[in-house]
Amino acid sequence: MEFFAVLLPIFFIFGVGFVGEKILHIDVKPVSTVSVYLMSPILGFSVFYETKFNSDYVMMTIYALALVFGIIAIIYLVGKLRAYSTNKMCGMILSSAFMNNGNYGTPLVLFAFGVPALHYAVILMVIQQLIMATIGIYYAAKGSSENPSNKETLQKVLRVPIMYGALLGIIFHFLHVPISSTMMDAIKMVGDAAIPTVMLVLGMQLAKISVKNLRIPQLSFALVLRLVVSPLIAWGMTLFLPVDDLLKQIMIVLAAMPSAANTTLYALQYGTDPDFVSSATLFSTLLSLITLPIVLSLV
Repeated sequence: MEFFAVLLPIFFIFGVGFVGEKILHIDVKPVSTVSVYLMSPILGFSVFYETKFNSDYVMMTIYALALVFGIIAIIYLVGKLRAYSTNKMCGMILSSAFMNNGNYGTPLVLFAFGVPALHYAVILMVIQQLIMATIGIYYAAKGSSENPSNKETLQKVLRVPIMYGALLGIIFHFLHVPISSTMMDAIKMVGDAAIPTVMLVLGMQLAKISVKNLRIPQLSFALVLRLVVSPLIAWGMTLFLPVDDLLKQIMIVLAAMPSAANTTLYALQYGTDPDFVSSATLFSTLLSLITLPIVLSLV
């Protein structure tokens, strides 16, 4: 029951966006634009400014990057064999390579492993956010319906301000630039609004999905990658990474999280198969009610 109590707020916010779209017929893209260009860079700044960096970052960064590129490699191999278009392949990457270890994974780790594990979960959340803000946006831009060139794709990545906010936060952190408590409160007020806004956007996008248009084979593949293959890859990596047992357990559990809500926002922003990405996020989140208790019992 406590496990479901953790999930209830997440599904409530999704539901608010879903019902709001059904009743008010809101244009989703302007809302996502506000989150990407105004709220997210402020969130990136505040998270990195207040993070305490240490040697654990090296191993966790290796883990996060290897996990993402491992899934991407599998998708490229299968996509080439099945002749996926660039749009579909990038949509698959957004659906499968990035997990929701922020507003889902972090509270779950706290519930499952206690306060000592929260530090690791927060560090991994920060690393994952930076990876999504670069690699995730790259594939969202690459799969755009506008068919951009590699140069145009890179330009789109460089125009997204969240990584600049994160870099500025890192610079301020290491230079010990002081920020008053009142100013920090204002920064957090804007940044903290990014996560629920992204979740509302997801709910709104889900309201537009037609079950008749679901691509079942591709969706099934994405769900298996996200909920089964990803934690198996993480388990394999923990056999070699020189980290303590608690961190190994957290790595495996977080790798089993459903698709990240941010990827729906990116897919919507760039027109990269947003219906498929949204449906993968929805069904992976629902199926995680079954798969996550199994993963937790095994670790």
